[in-house]
Amino acid sequence: MAYHAGMADDLNPQKAHMADESMVRNLAAQAEAVWPQELPILRRHALPAAPRILDAGCGTGEASRRLAEAFPRATILGVDVLDGSLERAREKSAPFGDRVRFENRSIYELGLPPASFDLVVCRHVLQSIPHADRAIAELVRVTRPGGTLHLIAEDYGMIFFPKRQFDPARLWPEAPMRLGAATGTDMLIGRHAPSILRGLGLTDVTVDYLVVDTLRVPREVFARIWIAWRDGYAGAIAGHLGLTPAQVTELFDDQIETLRDPASYAAWLLPVVSATAPSTQ
Repeated sequence: MAYHAGMADDLNPQKAHMADESMVRNLAAQAEAVWPQELPILRRHALPAAPRILDAGCGTGEASRRLAEAFPRATILGVDVLDGSLERAREKSAPFGDRVRFENRSIYELGLPPASFDLVVCRHVLQSIPHADRAIAELVRVTRPGGTLHLIAEDYGMIFFPKRQFDPARLWPEAPMRLGAATGTDMLIGRHAPSILRGLGLTDVTVDYLVVDTLRVPREVFARIWIAWRDGYAGAIAGHLGLTPAQVTELFDDQIETLRDPASYAAWLLPVVSATAPSTQ
């Protein structure tokens, strides 16, 4: 449930959650879980030898650092609106020197020249911001003609758990859908992003899926994502579900037991939506 944006309070409904230490743990676990599958998709994009890359909504820089390692001649700019996250990103990325930079900028209004980047990456962001189409349009604006937009657009209808003690539907998709309704966010943006990109004139729209499941991802890595979500969101979700924080914690703990049980299976599918920027913007 990552969120990075903000021109005004109504564009930043989860700022307190994003500043919580649980999000640092969440971003690290998510990156560890998905990067082995995501990197081949990134390498498939048609990029110059020394690409200019924007990591929009970079958080603590988990993807920025991995991009720098994967593309050793690339220059990378990570942007976010949380200064604490940016400071952590700068500290962790110091070995890359000036090749990796971080700035406080909103993805709704980047303040960067048009057609500035060969690759624009936006990961785990769009599902948690209002007016995601506006943010996507701004990302397209700064992508050079023929460049690539690469989005991990989460969709909370794509989480699958078996019933253990509790019905998993009490969390997925009910909890995020209620939270989305209250905050004006699209928790199903993964299935809507392809149409948004086509509407903006992008071509070669493709959708891949990162399969975070108990066969492809170490169980404890998968569990760390759920633990971080529990620690950061149990209180907020409780009010929308008509439950107490303790009851929501029980729902999460029930699913964490599934993730740690060698005999059980669970999956979280993450759409990766990519496209080519139009020749005129």
